[in-house]
Amino acid sequence: MLITRENTPRWLIFVIDLAIVVSSIFLAYLLRFNFEIPESELKPLPGIFLFMVLVRSFSFMVARSYAGIIRYTSTGDAMRVFGTVFAGSITFALTNLFTYYIIGSFFYNSFYFTPFFFIPFSIIIIEFLATSFGMITFRLIVKLAFLELQHPEREKVNVVIYGAGEAGISAKRTLDRDVGTKYSVLAFIDDNTNKQGKKLEGVDILPPDKLNNLLATNSIAQIILAIMHFDPVKKQELVDTCLAYNTRVLTVPPMIRWINGELSFNQIKKINIEELLERDEIKLDEQRIGEEIGGKTILVTGAAGSIGSEIVRQVSRFAPRQLILIDQAETPLHYLELETLEYNKGSGLEFILCDICNEQRMRKIFDAFHPDMVYHAAAYKHVPMMESNPAEAVLTNVGGTQIVADLSVEYGVKKFIMISTDKAVNPTNVMGASKRIAEIYTQALTRSGNTRFITTRFGNVLGSNGSVIPLFRSQIEKGGPLTITHPEVTRFFMTIPEACQLVLEAGAHGKGGEIFIFDMGKSVRILDLAKKMIQLSGLTLGKDIQIKYTGLRPGEKLYEELLNIEENTIPTHHPLILTAKVRELSLPEVRKDIADLISLVSSHANFDIIRKMKQMVPEYKSQNSVYEELDK
Repeated sequence: MLITRENTPRWLIFVIDLAIVVSSIFLAYLLRFNFEIPESELKPLPGIFLFMVLVRSFSFMVARSYAGIIRYTSTGDAMRVFGTVFAGSITFALTNLFTYYIIGSFFYNSFYFTPFFFIPFSIIIIEFLATSFGMITFRLIVKLAFLELQHPEREKVNVVIYGAGEAGISAKRTLDRDVGTKYSVLAFIDDNTNKQGKKLEGVDILPPDKLNNLLATNSIAQIILAIMHFDPVKKQELVDTCLAYNTRVLTVPPMIRWINGELSFNQIKKINIEELLERDEIKLDEQRIGEEIGGKTILVTGAAGSIGSEIVRQVSRFAPRQLILIDQAETPLHYLELETLEYNKGSGLEFILCDICNEQRMRKIFDAFHPDMVYHAAAYKHVPMMESNPAEAVLTNVGGTQIVADLSVEYGVKKFIMISTDKAVNPTNVMGASKRIAEIYTQALTRSGNTRFITTRFGNVLGSNGSVIPLFRSQIEKGGPLTITHPEVTRFFMTIPEACQLVLEAGAHGKGGEIFIFDMGKSVRILDLAKKMIQLSGLTLGKDIQIKYTGLRPGEKLYEELLNIEENTIPTHHPLILTAKVRELSLPEVRKDIADLISLVSSHANFDIIRKMKQMVPEYKSQNSVYEELDK
């Protein structure tokens, strides 16, 4: 039996291919002479037959057309067979030319013998078509029979592919090749009116407005998004429609990530929540950024963190002369080194394990490298943790920032870009208040030297270390429950690349002293986020997984803001970046306050530390915290 779990022997495939050739030669003669072969054509037939079989045998052995595993026949295999048969037919044609013009003319001149074609050209053409068709059809029949016998009990899984371009075609062919499940592609969906109403590999191409009806009238298990640049709003609407019909949404990765230019079945993944919260592509002033960064020495603190590492990736695109990457976390810095060395070929790289609070060590770094720009991303950021450890928040977020900022002034750094947070706005927790004090200090420093200090402030970034989305994803994998602090809690979200692109843009255009605020879009309710993640995982809330409310954590807000009560904004050159107008404080006053604040750290008197922070940031009002009594 040909169709077994073992591969069909190569000699058997070779014999079958030759049998197809023999049948094709006889068929060609029958068709050419209307099933009545003249006597004059029968006499040379044995010689012609033997010659054609020998040529075909030789071409099959050279091209090894019999060596492929038939059950996995692909378009490439079919093209290889076609090419091999075509090469043999070219040999027949050349033989005809040789017999007619060389041998024929010699005999004609010597013996007055009429020149002749060894094989009639009509026979060559018919045999070529019949052999090609027979060999390719044989392989496809074996492949289909194998799939049918391997999974006879499986019902077909209905699939719709959104996008009838190259990615859509590749997705369909990838599904056809998969032996684990029997897929039936019901339709392609495409908004190109020139394609609508036509068929692609036997499948109808429908307009997007037909999708609802398609989902309502068919049991569709999956829809595969095979569009490389999908409008974010349309993508969100499409996913909502699919989830309403319990249809899973998968996505095809960009072509650059395909393996050897071919899409693998395992690369078709579930769409993730980060993709649904993306917005239109951010347009950057790349020329201006390149002028600021290209050929310069750039220092990044907190370089191994989620924001810091993405800043490194973004900065690397603009060919800095040298990158100085600082972090106190050994293992993340090691992984950053492995990653960065892969894509950064032009810049000098220095990976330095260092705590920014170590002034002596930081001074040696500045003295050795004299950076032109500093991106300051190092900070403690987890609200409940800092609420329990205010001394550490002050030492790193305030004291560490002061050390790096002062050294930047001393060593003539041209620009210092500080990464702040929306939690610094009307802070309700220690972390937010510490970042606001750091903002105040760097703003005050702007007028003390040639270094331009620029602050960038944005909300939560999707997928950052410790953020809610990785937490929910981990909880879903464990079977739940998903923990939410409060049903009404909302947050602003932005993807890490989006945030870091805007950091570079703001840094390039900043003149010094500004606080740049990024347009974070609409505030997202965490409960809605959790429900959508559950649906995207193919689970049902209340049946497969639960949501549990744990109550607001110490210092946590229900709603986050991007502006202080006394602040307003003015637009900038970029539609997604605004500048906050904030009150200004004198540098001596701020220095004294920070010195007093840091002097309290050694006492470990948390209430005294918080009391001083509230004095420095009058809008700091604690929420859900033991420090609320200080506001009374």
